[in-house]
Amino acid sequence: MPGLPARCPRPRDLRRGAVLTWVFLVAVGAAASTGCWDRTGAAATAGSAAVLPSVRTSAPAPQASRPAGTADREAVARAAAEAVAEGKSGKKAAQEVVSRSGDRWGAVYDQGEYAAFAEDLDGRWTGVGLWAGRGRGGRVEVERVQPGGPAARAGLRAGDRLLSVDGHAVTGLAVADVVALLRGAAGTPAVLCLSRDGADFTETLRREQLRAEPVTVRELPGGITVIKVASFTRGSGERVRAAVHAAPAGARLMLDLRGNPGGLVTEAVTAASAFLDGGLVATYDVRGTQRALYAARGGDTTRPLVALVDSGTMSAAELLTGALQDRGRAVAVGTRTFGKGSVQMPTRLPDGSVAELTVGTYRTPGGRSLDGAGITPDVPADEGAEERARTVLGGLGVGP
Repeated sequence: MPGLPARCPRPRDLRRGAVLTWVFLVAVGAAASTGCWDRTGAAATAGSAAVLPSVRTSAPAPQASRPAGTADREAVARAAAEAVAEGKSGKKAAQEVVSRSGDRWGAVYDQGEYAAFAEDLDGRWTGVGLWAGRGRGGRVEVERVQPGGPAARAGLRAGDRLLSVDGHAVTGLAVADVVALLRGAAGTPAVLCLSRDGADFTETLRREQLRAEPVTVRELPGGITVIKVASFTRGSGERVRAAVHAAPAGARLMLDLRGNPGGLVTEAVTAASAFLDGGLVATYDVRGTQRALYAARGGDTTRPLVALVDSGTMSAAELLTGALQDRGRAVAVGTRTFGKGSVQMPTRLPDGSVAELTVGTYRTPGGRSLDGAGITPDVPADEGAEERARTVLGGLGVGP
């Protein structure tokens, strides 16, 4: 970092458009409040949000009972087709219909934006290697930086205030919009204007292809194995199973889902299979048709288990927490989770853009709806949540 802070460039007006709203890069608490999508099925190989493996793109499903506050898929597709026929933007027309519908999680993406999902769900992305979050008064702050990434090498650190990206002011923007500015092709420059301790400075970083490890493991004194799941990207469920299998004999387990924005629901179900011997994980409906998700048999059902959660625990992470809680497998410790329990499915539009529209909701094995309610922990804890979890684990005892 330069010895003397440089003057920040004068921000230019930002032309606001639809941007990616499922962002692995900004997986931080309420700051990601517009940023998480439940994703299930093998169709996700192209970043699809298909709920069933056979569902991929635009084949319309029967219009059964449509959840309140959601967009009508036929109306969205019709608006896009009419706009394309008139030489206008199909994406923009579709987005207007979605916006008027009140679908909180509905959005429309162009082909490039939607293709970026594939990277996100693989736990990789192109950017500068920082996690952004919402601060007071609309401020955007650096929550943390990717070790070894461009931001880390430039000396950026948690708590730095982000003022602009490539001349675009970011204060007051949705975090997803900020992420869209930070992204770009590998090797391209990103000029960041920041503030630290009242002094403004600029850093020019080169975007890189980055990768994050979604599951990390550490050992605590007293025979506690902490399994931290940052997000449910591809392969994370098997990594959780491997971590449980590799834990020392007699170890107590702490599953840390704090700040986890969700991701692929199939990965969350696989993770649930590490702690359950089969049985129901969640139910969900798609336009009135009920379906269910089940754990595989053979999971570890004897070791004491605590799930650490907070307001940044979202969607697929909430689904996992609810299953472990309802099945009596884990004690949830922390603060109430975010409350994102809806199902989105994709519709390919005439201009190649994709509309992600809400079609249903998830419920825990006990029948609790996650959407808007979240998961209430068994043991409330904010500050010192991990220490509280250790105390809870100490009182659970090891099963036979």
